[in-house]
Amino acid sequence: MAVQKFRTLEEARRALWLPTGDPAILVRMKRMAELRSESARREPSGVHRFRTIEEAKGARGRPSFGSAR
Repeated sequence: MAVQKFRTLEEARRALWLPTGDPAILVRMKRMAELRSESARREPSGVHRFRTIEEAKGARGRPSFGSAR
């Protein structure tokens, strides 16, 4: 991807838009969908409480707790 320079923020803002009917629109939409799926949560949200330290240590090896990174 080439580096573009702009003199104003308005020039930069206009460069983001593609003309209607441009085939690159579909390429951008596909890339945005890929980025969205990559950034989806892979771990359960929130805090998980364990009854014992041993149980917490055992959960570190399980796929649902941190090893999906």
